[in-house]
Amino acid sequence: MPSSDVRNLVPIAAPAAAVGAVAVAVGGVVAGGKGAIGAAVGTGLTILFMGLGVYVLQWTARTLPQIFQAMGLMLYAAQLLLLTIFLALFRGTTLFDAKTFAFSLVITTVVWVAAQARAHMRAKIFYIDPDSGKSGKPEKTGTSP
Repeated sequence: MPSSDVRNLVPIAAPAAAVGAVAVAVGGVVAGGKGAIGAAVGTGLTILFMGLGVYVLQWTARTLPQIFQAMGLMLYAAQLLLLTIFLALFRGTTLFDAKTFAFSLVITTVVWVAAQARAHMRAKIFYIDPDSGKSGKPEKTGTSP
């Protein structure tokens, strides 16, 4: 992963990881060891799915900008499908507490989306192409006689 991608991902992932750590602690207090494991799995799953999503969207924006919006929609559908498959595979598991898993998954996802929105609002994104004004013809400046 290029360093610019990491610089974009850290301000988004750090708040989600911090909230996930709190969820693990709360899950451990409320539901014991299985609660802590459930919260850790929920947090890890959120960071993995959302992090891969951001990486794929950044790659798409660089290489295939014409399909960026379609890729975003497909990516979110794929994330929901993968989460549904994960939930189907671990339905009725005794490995971790399902309630702390669900709680941490929802909370870290909300924090991730909020951090992503904040990072986008703070980003300096050109809305005018700065290179479009560079043409081979010299431009006239000032008033015409």
